Amino acid sequence: MSRQMYIGKRVLIIAPHPDDETIGVGGTIVKYSAQDSEVFVLTVSGHLPPLYSREDYDKTVSEARSAFELLGVTQSEFLEMPATMIDDKPRHELNGEIERIVNDFGPHIVFCPYPDRHVDHRLVFDSAMVATRPIGVGRNIEIVATYETLSETHWNAPHIEPNFTPNWVVDISDHIEKKLNALRCYKSQLIDFPGPRSIEALEALAKFRGTQAGFGYGEGFHIVRMVS
Repeated sequence: MSRQMYIGKRVLIIAPHPDDETIGVGGTIVKYSAQDSEVFVLTVSGHLPPLYSREDYDKTVSEARSAFELLGVTQSEFLEMPATMIDDKPRHELNGEIERIVNDFGPHIVFCPYPDRHVDHRLVFDSAMVATRPIGVGRNIEIVATYETLSETHWNAPHIEPNFTPNWVVDISDHIEKKLNALRCYKSQLIDFPGPRSIEALEALAKFRGTQAGFGYGEGFHIVRMVS
């Protein structure tokens, strides 16, 4: 895809939890923000009671804001739904919350989670598909694409569930260090290698996706809809 597609765009990343945006789209966020594009991150849920304490949630939000600053995110919103309990919210309300952001921000590009092993990812994907339909503001969306999230996407059961197969790879060779440094902001979420949410694992995935497309480092996406 041409360099022109990265200049002056409004890019929306829909993240089920804090850190998903950095793991899945961090290098691409930097690439867009470096070329005068506006990047909005919508974080749907997080580490809230009853499974976690409010202090846990506040810490991850603080970590997210530090990561956003490094990546060049220009706008963000946190919906504050308890993690793994998104399904407790009536589906039309979740659809409406995401649709509100789509309508207000008017994105050209939307990245949403691949419907993988995590129930929150599947629910957010479903609502993103509703909110980005090609009607109204959605008619101006040029690309809707899903991203992969280490520790969830690569744990789908082969052939029983859909497996993530990228059909778009973004070259992030010039931005890999910022992506990794942004992930380092999430100290409460990182685990030691060979854990999937480790710096080493994220760098290895970026190398693998990059070499699939002839780059040093890449981020893979599966395009749901693209118009031009």
